[in-house]
Amino acid sequence: MRRRLGHHRQHGKQGGVGGRGLLWKLLIAIFVVLLICTLSLLFSATITATNGSNAPSEINVEKLWESANSGGWRPSSSPRTDWPSPPKETKGYLRVRCNGGLNQQRSAICNAVLAARIMNATLVLPELDANSFWHDDSGFHGIYDVEHFILSLRFDVRIVERIPEIRKNGKTKKIKAFQLRPPRDAPISWYTTEALEKMEEHGAIYLTPFSHRLAEEIDNPEYQRLRCRVNYHALRFKPHIMKLSESIVDKLRSQGHFMAIHLRFEMDMLAFAGCFDIFSPAEQKILKKYRMENFAKKTLIYKERRAIGKCPLTPEEVGLLLRAMGFNNSTRMYLAAGELFGGEHFMKPFRALFPHLENHSSVDSSEELAANARGLIGSAVDYMVCLLADIFMPTYDGPSNFANNLLGHRLYYGFRTNIRPDRKGLAPVFSAREEGQTAGFEEAVRRVMLKTNFGGPHKRISPESFYTNSWPECFCQMETQNPDDKCPSENVMQILHSQLESENMDSEIYNQSDSVVSLAER
Repeated sequence: MRRRLGHHRQHGKQGGVGGRGLLWKLLIAIFVVLLICTLSLLFSATITATNGSNAPSEINVEKLWESANSGGWRPSSSPRTDWPSPPKETKGYLRVRCNGGLNQQRSAICNAVLAARIMNATLVLPELDANSFWHDDSGFHGIYDVEHFILSLRFDVRIVERIPEIRKNGKTKKIKAFQLRPPRDAPISWYTTEALEKMEEHGAIYLTPFSHRLAEEIDNPEYQRLRCRVNYHALRFKPHIMKLSESIVDKLRSQGHFMAIHLRFEMDMLAFAGCFDIFSPAEQKILKKYRMENFAKKTLIYKERRAIGKCPLTPEEVGLLLRAMGFNNSTRMYLAAGELFGGEHFMKPFRALFPHLENHSSVDSSEELAANARGLIGSAVDYMVCLLADIFMPTYDGPSNFANNLLGHRLYYGFRTNIRPDRKGLAPVFSAREEGQTAGFEEAVRRVMLKTNFGGPHKRISPESFYTNSWPECFCQMETQNPDDKCPSENVMQILHSQLESENMDSEIYNQSDSVVSLAER
């Protein structure tokens, strides 16, 4: 009997333990069910938000029409340390031939001025290559205000329009420039050794081609500020180009805000990037032929190129991106672009989303612009309209192209809003949509775009170019504890004038100084 009672007690004890175990399992099961329900509700809310409700990540379109927050910074490319004026006697003459399109040439001009300063050389007015792509021989005189260029840089380098003739042994003869091909992204040391040695030997050197021939990252803020003085102050388009551009901007803005888009969906860029698969067999044949004739042989796979952000966005992708960000079909847009490859077939979806599209030809029908719409003058007008637009969006911002320089100019112009698509981040989002996964598309686009910079001060990280982001070298703060960031004194102009006077520079320059943008305003 005792054994039985003991046995039953033992059995009862085991039953109690098992009951508690079941209770814990039940509680855990209830917790899991509640967790799943909560996550399900959150997911459901996200999908609802994507379809128009309160999304967890929003982009305030109205704020994008305004300039970005400067954080107390303002543009300034004035010298902040001792900056001697160029001496009357230099080491020789520097000629350069700037190849490429308008903006590649623009960067090359900045580099040429800096190279002349580094070598203590007299710069001959840069030559602009009338290349096979542009079929344009406008030259520096046809695009830029030459007098303004020379006078604006008088504190930095000596500039002449041509190498003067010299008189020797009773005879007048020209100095023949020794031709050199600089290494790509050459360091300062190359200019102070090899280039300078040939200049002193021959009296003049001719650097050709001159694109990307001086390193962008230089550990000398004053040299970088000189680049900004050239790019954003000295390089001013001729008055009639400025007037034409301002007229187009006035017409566009007469109906409110407008956005400028550089739609880089053109044959040369598509061929360079190797983005062929979305085109018809006949179009692919054209692109492959262009690539074979103009670029180095290389095996490029479209899906791989697209996945790493190397393909320009299609017009439809641009439209879908902007609609996802919150821009509606009443948004006015100015298209800055050459001839779009694929034509209306690719533009039709974009026009359906944003019907208010303009370009320089539709806004202004002047004969000069019509005759040079695809040349340097047309590109110069597009540049100015994009610079002055409320918002600028490039679809491809590779090195030295149109967008590269404009992004930097708009930053310097007052942190103007830029929309820079993260093509690598957006690639899987667009790919999923093409495969039929449309749920959550707009929300996914916004999440990617919220991680981008819309035009405010931000650290320059490779491969971002100095010409795209000259912060902090070409910016300053009025109130700061860091002396390197402090804005220069307002008497910079007087100091530089005094330096020039002490070196007995030509008095004629001073009589024209009122027409020049002062360094104090830079």
